Amino acid sequence: MNTFELDESYIAHTYKRFPVEIVSGKGSLVKDASGKEYIDMGSGIAVTSFGVADDAWIAAVEEQIHSIQHMSNLYYTAPCAKLAEALCVRTGMSRVFFGNSGAEANECAIKVARKWAAKKKGPACSTIVTLENSFHGRTLTTLAATGQDHYHELYQPLTPGFAHIPAGDLNALKSLCAGGTVAAVLIECVQGEGGVIPLELRFATELQAFLKEQDILLMIDEVQAGNGRTGKLYAYMNYGLRPDVVTTAKGLAGGLPLGACLLSEKVKDVLSYGDHGSTFGGNPVACAAALSVLNRLTDPFLEKVVEKGKHLRRLLEGAPGIQSVSGLGLMLGLKTEKTASEVVKACMEKGVLCLTAKDKVRLLPALNIPDDLLQKAAEIIKEACRP
Repeated sequence: MNTFELDESYIAHTYKRFPVEIVSGKGSLVKDASGKEYIDMGSGIAVTSFGVADDAWIAAVEEQIHSIQHMSNLYYTAPCAKLAEALCVRTGMSRVFFGNSGAEANECAIKVARKWAAKKKGPACSTIVTLENSFHGRTLTTLAATGQDHYHELYQPLTPGFAHIPAGDLNALKSLCAGGTVAAVLIECVQGEGGVIPLELRFATELQAFLKEQDILLMIDEVQAGNGRTGKLYAYMNYGLRPDVVTTAKGLAGGLPLGACLLSEKVKDVLSYGDHGSTFGGNPVACAAALSVLNRLTDPFLEKVVEKGKHLRRLLEGAPGIQSVSGLGLMLGLKTEKTASEVVKACMEKGVLCLTAKDKVRLLPALNIPDDLLQKAAEIIKEACRP
């Protein structure tokens, strides 16, 4: 059987795959089994931060594989410790818990918030508030945190203790907090799966001030928007926020599974021995890969990400068939006259891989995509969008 037939026979049908088998690539170009080449404008959903088969990334991974590929968290490993240090130094946070994914990072954040609030305010203080249209993962608990009803329909009963408010509605949050049961608020500064929608600066600022006044934790989900994607190391830095907990994954290790939950000074000691764990969390190969990525996300490099994002936006805004462009940096969403799926299909036929997010075309190219490929991809996308 070929790959398509093997997949159909043996893999759970949870993905509606495109009829394309990707077999190789370099940078922002990938090839399918027939030899057709594509410009990758999705980066594995914001994962391959420096593109496919990046030389520095390969060298870091290969060096670590030849030393030790895995060790139990009962022992120390240098890549894990060094990555935690680098994340804390770059963010001002104090400690890190490593897992394997964004959902796992968010699970950790929720546990931290509930334990912190229970000890400080009592066990009744356990509610986590998130925003409508948010997405925080696919476990039962992170689905409950996700503010989109259609994700909830088939999996009732979900984990209790979550409430959702419209983005921008501080009064709704104040009403929920009046009962004294809210432990934390978890937000995305750019709602990725929800349509690539940035939060309004005023709401973010007022939210932080209110939570500080009420002694309620501010937790920020940087799974998709983090690790340089918006032109800052983490998207919350565009808003001047100082979160108590930050979660991240996707682009952190550039293609290997790694999630991180960053804890501020306020909550750094909430978790103690036995409170949480992850067999593969802090895997030395994944951490070595992440160090390679993080060390290259310098301020000068991130300035180039901002410029690339502005350039791509200028190329697309106002083009026939494109109604609006949303997002930050190299995390953009296009509202198009044609359906997003029609545009994505047409782009693929012409050699560009794009994504969707709700009713929008979503663009998440590698942070170092060459300008000529960015220009070429934009022209193909505009052609695909033209009525």
